[in-house]
Amino acid sequence: MKLYRFLTADDTSAFCHKVTEALNKGWALHGDPTYAFDAANGVMRCGQAVTKSAPGEYHPELKLGDQ
Repeated sequence: MKLYRFLTADDTSAFCHKVTEALNKGWALHGDPTYAFDAANGVMRCGQAVTKSAPGEYHPELKLGDQ
């Protein structure tokens, strides 16, 4: 099956660590990263889509972060 996640976080090193952790777990970058101002919280936010092929069949209860 093909898995998809969209990682988001404030623009800090924590976001880079989140993406790096996903890459080291076998996820691959998908598309360009995003960067936008969150006016409600007054911070810049980052986003990056990642994909991964995994055995088995998809079901909505699947915990994508555990893959």
